[in-house]
Amino acid sequence: MLRSLYSGVSGMKNLQTKMDVISNNIANVNTTGFKSNRVLFQDLMSQTTQGANGPANGLGGTNATQIGLGVQTGAISTDFAVGAPQGTGNAMDFYITGSGFFIVKGQGNETFYTRDGALVRDSQGNITNNAGMKLQGVKAAENTKYGEDFDPAGIDPTEQDLTDLKVPKEMDGKGYQSMSIDQNGLVLGKYGDETYVLGKVAMATFNNPGGLEKAGGNNYTLSANSGEPIVSSSGQNGAGSLEAGNLEMSNVDLSTEFTEIIIASRAYQANSRSITTSDEMLQELINLKR
Repeated sequence: MLRSLYSGVSGMKNLQTKMDVISNNIANVNTTGFKSNRVLFQDLMSQTTQGANGPANGLGGTNATQIGLGVQTGAISTDFAVGAPQGTGNAMDFYITGSGFFIVKGQGNETFYTRDGALVRDSQGNITNNAGMKLQGVKAAENTKYGEDFDPAGIDPTEQDLTDLKVPKEMDGKGYQSMSIDQNGLVLGKYGDETYVLGKVAMATFNNPGGLEKAGGNNYTLSANSGEPIVSSSGQNGAGSLEAGNLEMSNVDLSTEFTEIIIASRAYQANSRSITTSDEMLQELINLKR
């Protein structure tokens, strides 16, 4: 009888975890590049009251008799499906069409990976995200002009060559006019009447993106199970190309989340009822001796 009480309690506790995850998904329905989570349950160990027996002495075999002891949270996984693009009209907002991540450096030179493509150019010319983390890529050779004879494959990023991308105030004695990043990740700056190639944005892909750990601020960090980043240009290794003027929306599906709320709520009530019923049965047992 006491087993049913503890099974009901384990169900209620783990359904509370499910509600925590659902609530966080709904709270981030408008968060740029947010990836929703889901809870996967597993049964706890079972108590074997009678072992299995094979056929013998003219009798057939019998199966084991086991009583389950409740439920546990097996995993909380992240859905890395690409969210839909949202048009912003801002030339420094970028949407990644594939599974790639931007690489940014935070304080202490710590590396983060993000799908949030809202970028800015700061007062010193650094290309950063809204938290001031510096976008990583490779620099082009000094005074490289953008033209028909320019080969963008000549500055493909590698992990060893990564550096902060910067748009200087002057180039060849000419003052800065404007900048852009094309779909291949080329950072272009206009100085006077000339367009110069300043560098190329690096993209990272992973063998197991689900192994990345959320670090807050729309950022992810490596874990022991994510694997090392595969650094390349946009359009390579499934990273996808960049679309300016768009940001990635959250991939949270509200209809799914509200359905999961109903399921979790009813399951919580059912577990509560099993505890109440077990308590009533124990009360009847106690009342046998009056």
